[in-house]
Amino acid sequence: MPRTLPSKFAVTALACCFALPLVNAQNAPDNTRQNKKESLDADQQSNAKSDVQITASVRKAIMADKDLSTYAHNVKVITSNGRVTLKGPVESEEEKNKVFADATSATSGKVINQLTVKQ
Repeated sequence: MPRTLPSKFAVTALACCFALPLVNAQNAPDNTRQNKKESLDADQQSNAKSDVQITASVRKAIMADKDLSTYAHNVKVITSNGRVTLKGPVESEEEKNKVFADATSATSGKVINQLTVKQ
């Protein structure tokens, strides 16, 4: 009997080690599935210096807003020819409007709001 107790303990401990990352992964915000459905992607981001600067200023404005959720902080910001497109899920309609307002305040160009409310 003493030999089975340590082996049972080892099996239980090993199972917990593998199960813990799965539990944490289920609770973490993950936009991967949503982002794969979208037709516009980061590859369409222009490399023009002005577009890169616009994207950086919009991203900085969104990240500075500490009232936003992790989903909102991870939205896609794609700029092409001075036109900013926002894509990805957010927590609520209010948050969608807040991200759009943050992006609009960071640039003088046109902002296209293609954000969706997470379901």
